[in-house]
Parts: sequence; structure tokens; C-alpha cells
Amino acid sequence: MRRLGSTRRRGRTHRLLAAGAACVAALAAAAVPAAAGAAAPARGGGAHWAEKDSGTPQVRFRGLAAVDRGTAWLAGTGGTVLRTTDGGASWRNVSPPGATDLQFRDVEAFDGRRAVVLAIGEGEASRVYRTDDGGTTWTESFRNTDPKAFYDCLTFFDHRHGLAMSDPVDGRFRILSTGDGGRSWRVLPSAGMPAALDGEAGFAASGQCLVTAGPKDVWLATGGAARARVLHSADRGLTWTAADTPVPAGDPAKGVFALAFRDRLHGLAVGGDYRPDQSSPRAAAVTADGGRTWRPVTTPPPAYRSGAAWLPHSRTAALAVGPTGTDLTADGGRTWRTVDTGSYDTVACAPDLSCWAAGEKGRVARLER
Repeated sequence: MRRLGSTRRRGRTHRLLAAGAACVAALAAAAVPAAAGAAAPARGGGAHWAEKDSGTPQVRFRGLAAVDRGTAWLAGTGGTVLRTTDGGASWRNVSPPGATDLQFRDVEAFDGRRAVVLAIGEGEASRVYRTDDGGTTWTESFRNTDPKAFYDCLTFFDHRHGLAMSDPVDGRFRILSTGDGGRSWRVLPSAGMPAALDGEAGFAASGQCLVTAGPKDVWLATGGAARARVLHSADRGLTWTAADTPVPAGDPAKGVFALAFRDRLHGLAVGGDYRPDQSSPRAAAVTADGGRTWRPVTTPPPAYRSGAAWLPHSRTAALAVGPTGTDLTADGGRTWRTVDTGSYDTVACAPDLSCWAAGEKGRVARLER
């Protein structure tokens, strides 16, 4: 029986790998010509973003959690949280009561019923809420009381253990920790955190400035200082090391905006200058040693990118998104090609090969082929 089960698992793995490869090929076939002003790709046989009507054109969604092809969560401006369980055909407004003045920038979902959302801002504007019933009710599990703190992102290692990060307080990034799925939080000691650079901070642009891979590894992206760095912890946020990246910095609008790791060694960093009138050359980097060193890529995305995600069951394919388009890499981040010119701020993929993207004016889409 064990042999039969092993054969079935191998068969499922091979099917997922084959499906992933087919998706990458379809995306590559839909690549947008490099010429300036190229139109979005035709919606023919290639993979493409299929927009779903969220019914909220006034909301900008920078928080996104992809559970599977049918279920996804969105978090955005005006204290808005939406959930779909039918692949985006309909969206239920499950916003926490009394949250209209909050700016939700991150959402982490364990399934269609359990999720944690982060509101950003100075002082008490930074809050965390959790739901266990699909957003019918919410519990506020953290409210920041330090006027010097500003929380940007949160992430989970598993259904219980997670972290949230704040911009530097008294010269060091501040880390919150939970061991009960976001029901309660505590500030971790700062002794193991390197000193922040002058002007260094995180970017609450896509919910991807703090990411995990495996049970204990976590990475934190920075910008705004003379150098754009990535900090890494291998013990769930107790101690950290910092590494410089080749992503341009030196301005409050520049740096690494999003990270994506497919395992504890291989990662991507994307960013640039978020100002629309500024170019963003060399705004991507890769690592193959868990973030100890970062290398520039051969052909980076052509403009600022705020979100990134590895395609599931692929060792080489990933997506990056931003206000001017979506880019695909099929070689582990070394070269990127534009595959869509629509505006998205964040992207996320689920183990069943489904990928979602979200952004301004209520935009949300699912990758289809």
C-alpha cells in the first residue's frame, strides 16, 4: 500500500509540474512586444489575466491572499476586505466594522474562513484583525500604541506562527510575533536586529516586504536609505543579518518593494522608484544562498515593480507586477519579459497553480489560459 500511495503522489507531482510548465509556455507566448506603447496581449490561446469585477472601483487593493482557484481575499483602502469563493464571479464585502478610516495593506489567509489582515499607519492606525468565520465577525488582536512605530507587512510560517514588521523604532526595525495564528501578538526583543541605516524603512506596497519560506526562515525588504537591503532571520525573527542588494536606492522612493522565495535558498527582489515620472533601471535582484548575497539580473523588468510571486511547482518561473505591467521570468529571475500592460500592485499564487493579482480602482484578476 505504501508503494501504491507513493506512486500516486509521484503521479500527482508530475501532473502539477507538467501543468506548471504549460502555464509558463502559454505566458511566454503572450509576451508583449518591447516597443514603447505596446498594447496589452490579445486574449487568444495564451495565458492572460482575466479581470474579475470586484464592484469597488474606489478601492486600491494592495493586500491579496490566494487560497486556491476559487477562493481569494483582498485588503485595501477604506478599511475594505473582500472575499470570493467562486473564482471571482462574485465578491462578498467582509470588512471589519468601524474600519473605514483604516488602510489595509496585507492579508494572510489560511483557507476560506480564517484570515488575518494588517492596517498600516502611524500609532494606533497600525492594527491587526483576525476572522475565523469568513469575515462575518472580526477580532482586533493588536493595536499599536507606540507613536514611533509604523507597521508595513505581516507573514506566516504556518497556521500558528507569524510575524509583522514595523519601520525602525529607536534605530531598529521592530518585529511582532504570534504563536496562535494571529490571535495575540508580542514585540520581540530588538537585540538581534542590526541597526537601521539613516532613512531606511519598509514599503507597504504589496504585502510582500516580509516573506517566509519553510518553518523558520523570514526575509525583510528595505529602501529609502543609501543602500537597499534585505534582512534575513533563520530563527523566526529573533536574530537577523543584513545584506546589500544591487537594487538602486539613495532616495525615500527607491528600494526593494517585494520579495519572493521558492525555498529557503532561492529568492527574488523587485522594486525601483515608485514615482511614475522616474525610471527604474536594474530594479531586480536574485539570490541562491538564502539572501546572504544578491546579484543583479541580466534583463530586469522595464519599470518599477511592487509585487512578485513564484509560479507553484516551478523552479524557474515567477511573475512581477506593477502599475505599468506584468513580467514573467522563466529562468529563475535572470531575464524578464512583459506579458501584460495592465496595472496591478500585488500578485499571489496558490498550490493548485492558480495565480491572482490586484491593484488600483478595484482591479482584481485571475490567471487563465
